[in-house]
Amino acid sequence: MLDVADFAPNPAAPELGSLGVCHVRFGKAMRGSPPRRRAIATVMPWAAEALAQYIGDVRPGYGLRSHPALWLTGRGERISPRSVDERFATWRSAAGLPAELSVHCLRHSYVSHLIEDGADPLFVQQQAGHSWASTTATYTTVGQDARNPMLLSALARAFEADGKAGR
Repeated sequence: MLDVADFAPNPAAPELGSLGVCHVRFGKAMRGSPPRRRAIATVMPWAAEALAQYIGDVRPGYGLRSHPALWLTGRGERISPRSVDERFATWRSAAGLPAELSVHCLRHSYVSHLIEDGADPLFVQQQAGHSWASTTATYTTVGQDARNPMLLSALARAFEADGKAGR
């Protein structure tokens, strides 16, 4: 449900141009509330590059410059979530990946990668649009390669604090 106009520059990341922030208009609603709107910072430069290439080179080929939707079908309509799921399933199968993987797994991967890269937990929670940190925690599956440095860092801080307290 993204529109081309949902993107804006991020003053903190001018190198991303007009794709520094994505304004989500149709986030998951809380019970009895309308969908939550929020701004998501672009944190992966390669994603901004790929999107810029799509907007600049591919999307104009549809001949629908005035259509607001970011993702269009060959018939010039907004792409449906079902279509995205079907396409993902085709690519997943072609790659030989397990059938239980879904598009939603990309969201889990994104959150896990932010944590593995050392992003602030509050930033990760805000990026995911979660009201509670415990919800964000359920999305994370940090790999062993990231766990070891995190553990060593935590232990170093603990021993450093213990050493200062003993003085």
